[in-house]
Amino acid sequence: MSESVELPSVDAITFGTIGEPGKRVFYVQAWAGQTILTLKMEKQQVGGLAAALQEVLADLPTESTPVSAPGLQPPVEASWIVGGIGVSAFDDATQRITLLFEEAVTEEDAIGATAHIGVTIAQLVALIARGEELVAGGRPNCPLCGNPMDPDGHACPKTNGHLKH
Repeated sequence: MSESVELPSVDAITFGTIGEPGKRVFYVQAWAGQTILTLKMEKQQVGGLAAALQEVLADLPTESTPVSAPGLQPPVEASWIVGGIGVSAFDDATQRITLLFEEAVTEEDAIGATAHIGVTIAQLVALIARGEELVAGGRPNCPLCGNPMDPDGHACPKTNGHLKH
């Protein structure tokens, strides 16, 4: 079983990828002092979390000092794979939102690890922008079927695979 992590206040948090579009591996990475936590995610999880955080952000007080999400810090070795994701309410006392990541588990593993990561509003804004940028930077979608197209084309199911574009 993987270890759970509590990072109530982080120096930075970011999304990042390794690999070429179509073969990218997505990560979320947070660090506080010398502690670096790297978790593997799916592209859909990154996009979904960015969209959900955008909605949460609409109800929060705005912060005037924007920050940008940094790149991944090497070495990029995931502690575990993210299954579930949650977001706490804004905590007025700490001025943070806590992101909850739960480890993807098999049926044999009843309980997986969790990571609680406290982020400021400025960090949240930067994380949303980084997530949207990475998701949009993938392969273009086919205009007929909406599936991602490979650089060498794709056999579109709308044409029964007869037209490769």
